[in-house]
Amino acid sequence: MAYSRPTQQRLTWLIASLTLLQMMTWIDADDELDRYSDLHQHYFQMSHLERQECNHTTCSSMYKKLSKKQPCWGYEKHCRKKNYYSYPICPEDSRGWEHTKDKQLDKFWRSADFGMIREFRDEFTDLCKANQDGDSTLTCNQHMRYCRATNLYMNLKNSQMTNSRERFRTDVFKEGEIGGHCQLDSQRLRSSDKQKGELQSWYSELRPFTSLNFKPVIDRHHCDVVVDRPTYFMKLDAGINMFHHFCDFVNLYVTQHVNGSFTTDIDIVMWDTSHMNYGDFFTLTWKAFTRHPVKRLSDYDNKRVCFKDAIFTLPPRMFYGLYYNMPLIPGCYNSGLMKAFSEHVVHRLNVTSKPYDPNRYRITLLSRSTKYRRILNEDKLIGALKTIWNYDVTRVDYTYQMPFEKQLEITHNSDIFIGMHGSGLTHMLFQPHWGVAFEIYNCEDEGCYHDLARLRGVKYLTWEKRKYLTQEDEGHHPTLGAHAKFTNYAFNIREFLRLIEKGVKHVAAHRRKPNINNSGDGTSVKTEL
Repeated sequence: MAYSRPTQQRLTWLIASLTLLQMMTWIDADDELDRYSDLHQHYFQMSHLERQECNHTTCSSMYKKLSKKQPCWGYEKHCRKKNYYSYPICPEDSRGWEHTKDKQLDKFWRSADFGMIREFRDEFTDLCKANQDGDSTLTCNQHMRYCRATNLYMNLKNSQMTNSRERFRTDVFKEGEIGGHCQLDSQRLRSSDKQKGELQSWYSELRPFTSLNFKPVIDRHHCDVVVDRPTYFMKLDAGINMFHHFCDFVNLYVTQHVNGSFTTDIDIVMWDTSHMNYGDFFTLTWKAFTRHPVKRLSDYDNKRVCFKDAIFTLPPRMFYGLYYNMPLIPGCYNSGLMKAFSEHVVHRLNVTSKPYDPNRYRITLLSRSTKYRRILNEDKLIGALKTIWNYDVTRVDYTYQMPFEKQLEITHNSDIFIGMHGSGLTHMLFQPHWGVAFEIYNCEDEGCYHDLARLRGVKYLTWEKRKYLTQEDEGHHPTLGAHAKFTNYAFNIREFLRLIEKGVKHVAAHRRKPNINNSGDGTSVKTEL
């Protein structure tokens, strides 16, 4: 059988990867497919070539040969720009943010793309240094937004979490109750408080870090529990709101890049200092990151715990972070980091990419069963769409009663995804790369989902002509009074169809053509990797 040139290149890479796989028997079995998939070949190069963990002569020479041709994420030390996983697109003006196109592109790449990984890594500083074997370490980036500790000691005997209703208490530890056997730079630690906050940094939690006179993990009689598995501590945003909760998952994924590891053999511990239940509508997503149940800090209440390797993940609302309230430079879109996050979750959760007819368009309208932001003439809009022969129209209501895996499958197979302003539009993260996110009305919050679409790289549409929509009333916010988000709307059918057609034209121009070699019926069956 004859293969196309791109297919031959992929086969060459696969053969080389399998050869290397045989040489490295230490790789976790369940991670092998991830490391050698199309997506994680970039990680393969970064994690092993850069760290020089491949010492075998044949293996080493093969790495060097591949590294000159294979793509990389973009933040690696020897990564050439032409080999970047992707690069942002900036067709429009930056509105005064930068004075040249190159600076505009660089600004977006460093603040919203893989360039931010390089920035985080360049900020690393040792707050507590090891002087001998078995010592502890504490390394953080600027403002302690990310930290990593080895041989970490936590004394939670006085934490009193079982009686607390405060999720992010700052008095859980006193001096001597968290720390390690290392040389502490107290002044540098104290000066890292410029961006402290519950969901902004780890300063408040690690402020009492103390240089101890014993070696945690090594001197096991000081530990009631020793945790050998790498542990990721996370402070979580609202688990019942997709927009907020996926800030948690995005920043966990960014943390994995900063940390240089994607193994699922890790513990994830919610840093919640209360006994209250944490509502989470998206628990399936944790499987993209760990094969173990998520723990709570209170699981270690009244114990002295020693962690061999602890990572304090990037918080969901840190200053200038992804993606909550981030200042995003105008005129640019297509963050490779957000695209890779989408592919990573789709790949790990085995979300199905269904075959599609290249002459038809899959349109999904997200309905709302809430009191406000409902589409008053929704039935008529759906009816109008169904009159067009090549539109495959689906109406959904993503409530907790529909399994999240089903929601992801529907969204991932939607060329155009329509919804009113609301957290359900966060599903656009998992649309195909050619997808269109149509926020039918933004309720006067213009930047929120427009910016999210720009980050993800999908086409964004919203209502353009105010005169063609009808607002039910002035809105009834419980404390602020009249408010555009607290009412319902009806939309002109002809204008609605015009905007849909605009989206269809985008899909037609950008959708990947079906690969006939992969499917006997002439449709694409390849996953979004």
